[in-house]
Amino acid sequence: MQNEKIADFPVTTRSGEECVSLIADWLIAGQNGKYFVCANPHSLEVARKDPEFDRAIRNADLVVPDGVGIVLASKILNGSIRERVTGMDIFLGLSEALNKGKGGRCFFLGSTEGNLMKIKEKMHGDFPNITVAGTYSPPFKPQFTEEDNELMIEAINRTEPDVLWVGMTAPKQETWIYRNRTRLNVKFIGAIGAVFDFYTGNVKRSHPVFQRLGLEWLPRLLREPRRLWRRNFISNPSFLIRVIRHKLNPNP
Repeated sequence: MQNEKIADFPVTTRSGEECVSLIADWLIAGQNGKYFVCANPHSLEVARKDPEFDRAIRNADLVVPDGVGIVLASKILNGSIRERVTGMDIFLGLSEALNKGKGGRCFFLGSTEGNLMKIKEKMHGDFPNITVAGTYSPPFKPQFTEEDNELMIEAINRTEPDVLWVGMTAPKQETWIYRNRTRLNVKFIGAIGAVFDFYTGNVKRSHPVFQRLGLEWLPRLLREPRRLWRRNFISNPSFLIRVIRHKLNPNP
């Protein structure tokens, strides 16, 4: 694996294109249960206090640097990560690769029924060679019951998709994938969170200029200060302080 340790988590050094190529190879190989997650400073800070989230990240087959703070940490630690690889990059890149190839079957788990319908319609127009095998809107609750879980797994396995896109909030989506990956008849699973809303336009992504400058978080913070202030003013600084301490004293 082409990884480097960021805050003791294995983050890939591959580019977005290389990540998509790797996932495409997994699909060809046909082994079930491969999955990827996105790493940003907030998620890695949350994982420090959430053992199951920690395991979900560490056991992922691919952890991408979705956050300018991860890129900055790599530079501080003399690593080789030089670009963000976002959930949207993986989703669009893999969809484009499948559409240009032999197509494939995708399942979308998460969001609302209305948004899932928008996704299905937009996928048909954008990627006509991909079949949306199914969608499922799980109940919006902090914890799923065993019955909830069984219904989700049954709905997914019944449609026999190649790819399962999971769009819940972190760490809920990552821990759900980690717990259930061996029960899912799916070759590849992606935890892509807000991508469901970005793709349909329900939530507008920051302007490409902000994305290129590593400031995609700023317009989102201004739009949703109550939801995002903690990650930007507590998690991110705490993460960078830990990275700098590790740089100054790598063997405490």
